[in-house]
Amino acid sequence: MSEVVYEETATMIAAGDLQLFVPFGREHCRNHPNAFNLQLRELQPASELWSSDGAAGLVGSLQEVSLQERERESWQLRKGCTGVKEDEAEFEEELYTAGNMAVWSQGSRTQASSVYKAFTVDSPVQQALWCNFAVPQNNNDAEEVEQTVCIVQSSCINVHTVTGKDFISPLPFQVSNVWATKFGLLLERKNAANDTQPNPPGEPLPTVFSMLHPLDEIAPIVCKPPGPFEGSRVQYVSDSNMKMVFTCCQPSIVVSYDTVQGTHTVWALRKVTDDERSLVLRCLTEPAGTPLGLMASGFLGSHLRNTSHLDSPGGSGGGGGQGSAAGISSAFSSPLHYSTLHSHPSRIMTSSPGVHSRVHSPNISNMAALSRAHSPGMAAPSYSGASRFNTSFHSPSPRGHHGLLPSPNSTANESVAMPEMEPIIPDLCVEQLWSEAVSAGCHREMSSQASKVFLTSDLCENHYLCFLVESHQHLRCVKFIESNDATQLIFPSVTTIPAKDAAPLQNIDAMLVLEACGSLVIYTGITRVSKVHLPSPLSHSISLTNQLPYLSTPVETVSTPANAGNRHIHRLNEDAMPSPVSELKSLNIKQEASFIEDFSFQQATPFILSLRDPVCNRVTLELSSGVMLRICIPEIATSELVRKCLQAIRFILPKDVAMKVLVKWYNIYNAPGGPSAHAEWSQFVTCFMTLMGYNTERLAWTRHLQFEVPLSPVIAAKKARPSDGGSDEDWDYLLASHYHRQINSQPVCGSVDPNNVPAAEKEDPFSADSPSSSSLKLESSASLFPHIPALFGVLHLLYQELQLDELHRARASSLVCLLQQLARDLQLEEYVDLYWRDYPSLISCFMESCIIDQAVIGQMHRPSFLSSNPPCVFKWLSSCLRGEASPPFPYLPGICQRTKLLVLSYALYIIGDDNATSTNVWKYLLKLSAGQRSRASEPNSRRQSGVKVRVSSESLAEQLVVWLTSQGFTLKDLESVPFGVALPIREAIYRCREQPSSDWPEEVCLLIGRQDLTKQAHKMTLAKSKASVGSGFSLVPPASSEADEEEDGMLDIIHEVTGLIWSQDLRIQEVRRLLQSSRPVRVSVVQQPEVSDHEYIEEKENKLLQLCQRTMALPVGRGLFTLFSYHPVPTEPLPVPKLNLTGRAPPRNTMVDLNSGNIDVPPNMTNWPSFHNGVAAGLKIAPASQVDSAWIAYNKPKSPELANEYAGFLMALGLNGHLTKLATLNIHDYLTKGHEMTSIGLLLGVSSAKLGTMDMSITRLLSIHIPALLPPTSTELDVPHNVQVAAVIGIGLVYQGTGHRHNAEVLLSEIGRPPGPEMEYCTDRESYSLAAGLALGMVCLGHGSNLIGMTDLNVPEQLYQYMVGGHRRAQAGASRERHKSPSYQIKEGDTINVDVTCPGATLALAMIYLKTNNRSIADWLKPPDTWFLLDFIKPEFLLLRTLARCIIMWDEILPNTEWVKSNIPQIMRGNFDPSEDINMDTMAQAQDYITAGACMALGLRFAGSANSDAFDCLYEFAKTFMKMMSFAGTAAMGYYNLQTCLSMILLSMSMVMAGTGNLKVLQLCRFFHKRTGGEMNYGFHMAHHMALGLLFLGGGRYTLSTSNSAIAALLCALYPHFPAHSTDNRYHLQALRHLAVLAAEPRLIVPVDVDSLKPCYALLEVTYKETKWYNETTVELMAPTLLPELHLLKQVKVKGPRYWELSLDLSKETQHLKSILVRDGVLYVKLRAGQLPYKDDPQGWKSLLATAVSHRNSGVTAFKPEAISTFTSEPALISFAEFFCKTSEGLKSREDSLMLFSAMLYECVTQECPEMLPTYIAIEQAVGALRQGDLQQTFPLWQLRLVVELWDGRMLRSPANKHDTLLTSEFLPVMKNAVDVVLDNWLQDHSSVVSSYMRGEVLSRDAQSVMLACFLVYRSIPCFRNTQANLEGCNSFADLLLRSSQLGIPLRDLLRLVPILLSPASGSQSLLFPLQAFSS
Repeated sequence: MSEVVYEETATMIAAGDLQLFVPFGREHCRNHPNAFNLQLRELQPASELWSSDGAAGLVGSLQEVSLQERERESWQLRKGCTGVKEDEAEFEEELYTAGNMAVWSQGSRTQASSVYKAFTVDSPVQQALWCNFAVPQNNNDAEEVEQTVCIVQSSCINVHTVTGKDFISPLPFQVSNVWATKFGLLLERKNAANDTQPNPPGEPLPTVFSMLHPLDEIAPIVCKPPGPFEGSRVQYVSDSNMKMVFTCCQPSIVVSYDTVQGTHTVWALRKVTDDERSLVLRCLTEPAGTPLGLMASGFLGSHLRNTSHLDSPGGSGGGGGQGSAAGISSAFSSPLHYSTLHSHPSRIMTSSPGVHSRVHSPNISNMAALSRAHSPGMAAPSYSGASRFNTSFHSPSPRGHHGLLPSPNSTANESVAMPEMEPIIPDLCVEQLWSEAVSAGCHREMSSQASKVFLTSDLCENHYLCFLVESHQHLRCVKFIESNDATQLIFPSVTTIPAKDAAPLQNIDAMLVLEACGSLVIYTGITRVSKVHLPSPLSHSISLTNQLPYLSTPVETVSTPANAGNRHIHRLNEDAMPSPVSELKSLNIKQEASFIEDFSFQQATPFILSLRDPVCNRVTLELSSGVMLRICIPEIATSELVRKCLQAIRFILPKDVAMKVLVKWYNIYNAPGGPSAHAEWSQFVTCFMTLMGYNTERLAWTRHLQFEVPLSPVIAAKKARPSDGGSDEDWDYLLASHYHRQINSQPVCGSVDPNNVPAAEKEDPFSADSPSSSSLKLESSASLFPHIPALFGVLHLLYQELQLDELHRARASSLVCLLQQLARDLQLEEYVDLYWRDYPSLISCFMESCIIDQAVIGQMHRPSFLSSNPPCVFKWLSSCLRGEASPPFPYLPGICQRTKLLVLSYALYIIGDDNATSTNVWKYLLKLSAGQRSRASEPNSRRQSGVKVRVSSESLAEQLVVWLTSQGFTLKDLESVPFGVALPIREAIYRCREQPSSDWPEEVCLLIGRQDLTKQAHKMTLAKSKASVGSGFSLVPPASSEADEEEDGMLDIIHEVTGLIWSQDLRIQEVRRLLQSSRPVRVSVVQQPEVSDHEYIEEKENKLLQLCQRTMALPVGRGLFTLFSYHPVPTEPLPVPKLNLTGRAPPRNTMVDLNSGNIDVPPNMTNWPSFHNGVAAGLKIAPASQVDSAWIAYNKPKSPELANEYAGFLMALGLNGHLTKLATLNIHDYLTKGHEMTSIGLLLGVSSAKLGTMDMSITRLLSIHIPALLPPTSTELDVPHNVQVAAVIGIGLVYQGTGHRHNAEVLLSEIGRPPGPEMEYCTDRESYSLAAGLALGMVCLGHGSNLIGMTDLNVPEQLYQYMVGGHRRAQAGASRERHKSPSYQIKEGDTINVDVTCPGATLALAMIYLKTNNRSIADWLKPPDTWFLLDFIKPEFLLLRTLARCIIMWDEILPNTEWVKSNIPQIMRGNFDPSEDINMDTMAQAQDYITAGACMALGLRFAGSANSDAFDCLYEFAKTFMKMMSFAGTAAMGYYNLQTCLSMILLSMSMVMAGTGNLKVLQLCRFFHKRTGGEMNYGFHMAHHMALGLLFLGGGRYTLSTSNSAIAALLCALYPHFPAHSTDNRYHLQALRHLAVLAAEPRLIVPVDVDSLKPCYALLEVTYKETKWYNETTVELMAPTLLPELHLLKQVKVKGPRYWELSLDLSKETQHLKSILVRDGVLYVKLRAGQLPYKDDPQGWKSLLATAVSHRNSGVTAFKPEAISTFTSEPALISFAEFFCKTSEGLKSREDSLMLFSAMLYECVTQECPEMLPTYIAIEQAVGALRQGDLQQTFPLWQLRLVVELWDGRMLRSPANKHDTLLTSEFLPVMKNAVDVVLDNWLQDHSSVVSSYMRGEVLSRDAQSVMLACFLVYRSIPCFRNTQANLEGCNSFADLLLRSSQLGIPLRDLLRLVPILLSPASGSQSLLFPLQAFSS
């Protein structure tokens, strides 16, 4: 074993504050009303009380109990992780168990603990733990993780998930321990017999089992032993000596302990592979090795008998023993237990009550199969503990098993002869990774089981697995590393650390070790860091709790200053630096309590027994007195800068050196009573430089560091400074501060207070003979001395990284002090020059440099990345903008992320390299390899978002934006990028904002500032709840004034949207008035004088009866009108409006009632109307709402008369898809009631919900109701006729479009089902035959002639025969038996009754050949062309045939009257020969019905299209028919026929105009609504109001589709024979009218303003794809509008100029738009700045730009800042206008800058880039500062230079795309000119300084002015220290130009230098042209 690395032992660090720790759960349990068994308690004596379970603390004396309780309670803590984002406040979670309770609580430093969940179970809790189960999602491999708490009892495990599901998993054996793993739970079986018990022949039983989900089987685990030779031997883990001691999720490992060998083993835990599974199962069934469960049966019995005494927990007495044995053997003989044994051969031996508990759930896995999604409240039986089953175990008499006991002398032999058992399939496998070396035999007792195992890592990212062996008092640390392919763990070395206890401190990479002597020590990995000094409260709190005399006098000795000072430095100098130590100048005197090492003290004061519950860096100390204290171990650094430096140091140094440095730093930083957090940076510099060999005392600037400013203001200073009084030092501190120096060094570097300036500074620092300089040597023996260049390199790169972040730039100035010192001493002149250019006023103060002996320079390792040309990130970006090539920029992976991001962004966007971010990264970046090892994988930086980067032909801007997002870059980050650097990124964002792609993920949209798209990417519907919380605009309609308005059931139409669609009139209110059925109708009958009062009452009631025909028909229309408009509240039942059939007669408003008995009212009149009313109410529920099984059942009405309504409600739930959530149990429940309506509603509903799924369970359900689908021998079930009809249609729906052969065959024969002998099938045969036809049509929907495998059925021929008549065919197969004897009532003979079969057959043909354009089939359907044949066909059938023929020839339907008329046969159109005997009635009827059929086909063809041609055509025919009706001569035609045709035409019109609310159709509907007398019956009213409902489908949000499925649904719903009265189902089942819902689809698009979240108008541009009827066309629509069908469209685009453009390209995929439409069609749009919405400004005359157009440049002057609020809603801009653009008293003097600010604001608003405002202001401020000469650093000039270079590049390279750039205005040239003027003026005065600088001479102190640095930076003049050769021979301007490329100075800047460079040599004669000409 390698020895521990011992660091200095004398060090000590201070721990944070101590707190008394009491588990929160204990307090909670004490107050918990867990008193359900209190009464029993009081009767028991105290002694028994102890043995009883539960919270005994409530009774008896507390003294007695508390000890008892204390032993039984347990708790564990973990870092809070319930759905909290990483960056939020961390908290702790505690899981506490005691008695029957488990308490899960949460709390943090800032918040008191609170109970999150508390559970009380039936028997004592053995163990409680957190576990995450992975639930596989049904469709893909993704797994959802369920966080749970598992509570283990003796007989079961309760699992409670965070989401609220509860499971109970019975345990088949007694469990000794349960462990949580990555996959689920591991269970360790208790060993029943002692280990001495001889093992049975054959294999031992498995000992470790897994449970992957609470509903899964418990399966044994297999293990794969190590070693290649045993590869095939995979076996169950069955070694009873193996004890589990630890499991871990990441990495997934298990640690076990072998009790015989005395060794620990580490195993990898993973899922079993298939071949391992088969191996295990194979070896189980081989006869050679006795299979597990099938041991010799004789043995089994005897073994059970032998072990019974040992097994039974309470069975010491003989009786108990026999009882338990009998109990077990009874398990074998009872039939109940078969399943137990079949599936679990391994569990026979498990002597536990659990065997019986299996009875309850014979096969759990089936339950799992049912569904994991349902809350399993019903799935697992909850029983109160094991008591019910296990009486025989616990009580002396075996009375529990009377029924089950076999005869006493029967052996177990009989019972074991069972069928073959199937073994259990294992889920998990453990594979051995490492095992301890077995120690020699004599030391057997030496090893013992680890009491604690944990993982820890050290500061250098090595990982260790540690286990504490208490008996030896040592901790073994096993190092482990992942193998290169990351699949395996390798364990290279073991180290032992003496320890009494230990605990890991995760987030500071360390562990806390309790040594035998009682002191606490911190280790990082296996390196000892320091002791922990506990603050004095330890002794106080202890002495209080124990009432001990306070023996230890508080030893708070005051250390003298010398002491205090030396200690810090001593620590540094201990091993590496034997340099003379001088005192630190002066440290504040600190008090400190010294640590007591003396043992005599420790015995008296309580000492620390153990450590427990480590969370992050907090840990609990358990003291010998029983008190627990929570202690906090400090972190390694709080300042961001120090943390980053340490990271860089750790990165570059070799591991051992890095470790030393970090440990040193940790000790210094956290020394007890050390400096406060203020001085963290100074402390770091001192420590760091000392380690490098500097003498920090001698360097002037480091000497003053002790008083440095707080660089990162730490929120909470570690300890308050003891001295609050002021002192001289404070003054010195101020004088020595940076700030003071900077202020003083404006003109020259003025003197720092003379008393304070050290000698070295007063003399010339470079004179070698100055007395002090000799001491400024570096110690070459210091530990970091060889690494100085490498460290300098990484810190320089860190400095460059800080420059790129505005938030960290302030820290760069502190770092630069350290860097310049290192650069001077390494004699890197160019670096010093670079730092001086960045911080001229600061660097020029530093003059000292330390001498490094030439002799030892060789010891320094110079890394390759440290080039003589210093890497400067601004320079790199600048050359990138100028288009010059640059070498790759070095960066530190994981530390310099910002550098990497920006360099690659520029490479991608400016250089234009598409692959910059993927394959060509290394062209631009040079990744430093770490000192420790090359990292295979770079740590993924920060929050990687899930955006996938798609490489495609996108523009560079799009690529950049998507890539930045994928790197986790957000707008917040962009704000912290310096303005010059950020400009190209802002430009890319600006370009993307104009034309974004519609399918970008949310993060990208956020970055480009399109909130509309971001919001769109959120899946959010208009009305998520009643008042929609998420989307912001509430959909609760305004509360109406009258109370009675509530119940009409139409409140939920979204008024905000309908108000926009129909803004000019109140048609929605009118529709509500027409469709309301909840108020009494008005019955106005005038009493004629001769009419008696009694007759008058009768007259009124007859009139009311007529009106009621209308009222009863209204709900069908209302259901369509309010379709999907309501989101129910799960706690309230659905409001169903009453169907009110009373009337009020004027003038006195007297009640008129039908129930008065004066007139005859048909019985059951209201059955169907109330069914429809229920459907209408149910259809309001939107498909997206939350509906569950319980809510559906909760709506069940109490009174039986509402049963019909509930039946309708169920059907509606099916139509909107919610019925699938109804539990099978409930469905069965409803059907067994035998209520006809309920069955109809349920069957139709379930089938609609499962449309086209071929769902087997639903098929079974339907088949029971269809005799033809049952086997011929089955019992005759008495199924009501209407239910059969519904079931037949149900088959059609469930098998829609599948072409299922068997069902098609049955339905085909059912169309012609003959009436039976016993009057069965005799009534309403027409509706059954029609239903069979419709169902057959649906099953084969649109298949046409390619019906696979049905050619032998001759479907079309058979249907043709049904249609035209002929001989009945012999019934084939199964149904022959049934129809043997003919009916006695109906004589049909052997021909087909066409009147029954024709409609079904016709529509079946139409649906099978729908849209196939099959002419031969269509010709069958032509109307006959002779008068003779015409007489044989009912006019109604002509309508159906015409309709069928037209929809088969789909593509030939044309929207004009000629086409409609072309369907009328030739003979009716020509002139008639008067000699022929023509029945004019026949002709007229035939013509009208054919016309109606053609109109209906037209309606279906153009359903939902709002096609104006189709509408005009239909409207013409409607007018024609209306005229005909008004003629007196209608008698010939028949009112009924005309009315039927007119109704069909009206329905066709409303199909075409569905959802549009067309006024002309509304007028027609209203006209028919008023007609109530005469022959206007229930059916016609139903048709007219359905037309009205379709016209306003879903309140204008829905329209009809023309997909095959929709056409089929419409054919069912609009079948042209309407019922004559409300109980009429003869020809067509009324319930089918509602199937129209299946054809509805949401196509309304509602623009919603993303800022106000109100719906608004927006202009859409819709492009149609090209078809054979028209070319590609584009139309403009004003949204909100209904879109055409999506498959016709190419793209939909929101058009400017009001709103940001947004295009949805449908040629690629329609899913995105579909999802928008489904979510209420909400399309978020964003107003452009300066625009007003259409509602406020219809013509667009008020916009901000409109004013500016009139006279070009007056826009700025005309712009009043006050007006800003009308143009933008951004609060930032409005307040900017308020405070910076208005003249107020104080700002009178700054008139010009106010103007400037207004202009900027105007520019930003009009250019649509408000985010540029800060950039404008920054540029203006930089220029202003330069003019006034108060710049401290040249950073702003760097930024200006980058801006100018970007602008030049854009302008010069491509003047064409000027409009693309952000800074388009005159603003930039003005600013640029201002800078040029200032710098040129300065140059004229100081040309000598510049020229001497350029010759590389050393400048005097006062010459190093800020302005010089500014000039050099802005004019990009390189450092000439090493390049003076280049300028030597320049004597002409031409020479200069030639060399400009070598110099790397841009031409424009070179021209400024010409006079200086050439003046001494050639004078000015070569300058024949004025300079200004070139100053571009």
